Amino acid sequence: MKNNIDYKDVMDLILDTDDVTVGGGSASALSGALACGLIGMVCKLSTKKDYGIAPDMQLEYARELEELREKLFKGVVDDANAYGVIRDAYKLPKETEEEIVIRKQAIADAGVVGASAPLENAKLCRRVYDIGIELDGKSNPNCYSDLVIGYELAKIGTYGCLMNIDVNLPLVKDEAKLQEFNDAIKELRID
Repeated sequence: MKNNIDYKDVMDLILDTDDVTVGGGSASALSGALACGLIGMVCKLSTKKDYGIAPDMQLEYARELEELREKLFKGVVDDANAYGVIRDAYKLPKETEEEIVIRKQAIADAGVVGASAPLENAKLCRRVYDIGIELDGKSNPNCYSDLVIGYELAKIGTYGCLMNIDVNLPLVKDEAKLQEFNDAIKELRID
């Protein structure tokens, strides 16, 4: 199911140490995508008998994880693009009073963009984590290490995305948006 996402481009984007547009938010989304692959594999290897979750439900989880993986690969790129919006806002001229006002608003708007991309990725990573936890003790025991590595990667992805939201919040001036982001951080946090 390789839609229009070029996996090599995603990997190149993450692994290029000279590309400053890619940071922790993109890496966190990729962590979630990797988790999807591992947990989905565990699901497919848990269909020969009922380990606590029926084989048809295992396949349903595997299908959902494939969809989440695609969204997270897209999220890698979305997060890098969000950084570009912030960078471009800071590059706006600030010579006149009018330019200063325009630049200030552009930075505030960019902060919303910069926090929105990792918010979407955090929701996806958290769903992957929740699926992994649901499967713990209810899937093929021969794949236990793959399952745990998968849901720990999803947990790292979730935390990384939440940190990425938090780092952008000082730019956000809209109180309603700030509240929305802070509520989401609390809701998505993994205890």
